[in-house]
Amino acid sequence: MTDMESHRAGQDTIETPGAGRGQIRRGGGAPGSRGRTTIADGVVEKITGMAARDVAGVHAMGSGMSRTFGAVRDRVPGGTKSGVTRGVKAEVGEKQTALDLEIVVEYGVSISDVARDVRENVVAAVERMTGLEVVEVNIAVSDVKLPDEEDEEPEPRIK
Repeated sequence: MTDMESHRAGQDTIETPGAGRGQIRRGGGAPGSRGRTTIADGVVEKITGMAARDVAGVHAMGSGMSRTFGAVRDRVPGGTKSGVTRGVKAEVGEKQTALDLEIVVEYGVSISDVARDVRENVVAAVERMTGLEVVEVNIAVSDVKLPDEEDEEPEPRIK
């Protein structure tokens, strides 16, 4: 079997120094480096959503309409998308990720400071947990939560 054929078969063959002819060591490199790890977009979206919500001044994630639909969807058994990922979109490659967030900020806070803090927190969390390089974090502020406004969650149908 040639080196290429053995590699395709999933076997790395490395000749060891001083080994007699025909003696080979299977595997190659540290066990932790064998194989490939893939991270789903949804995993990065959850990490991003949790990290963004931890920032003071962030009231909610997503636009008003997506929050309303999300609140309804969260009450339906078997709802598909977690509330944690609302307002977050991730594009994940092999080594890098790009993130888009839509947030609602509290009235009275500096939007630029909140956006900076969200970026810093999100980049730190995603890079630490996934090892992916975060190449950009785009933030769209879709609303400001006024002190006298009620949340746009619909009334529960059953009490």
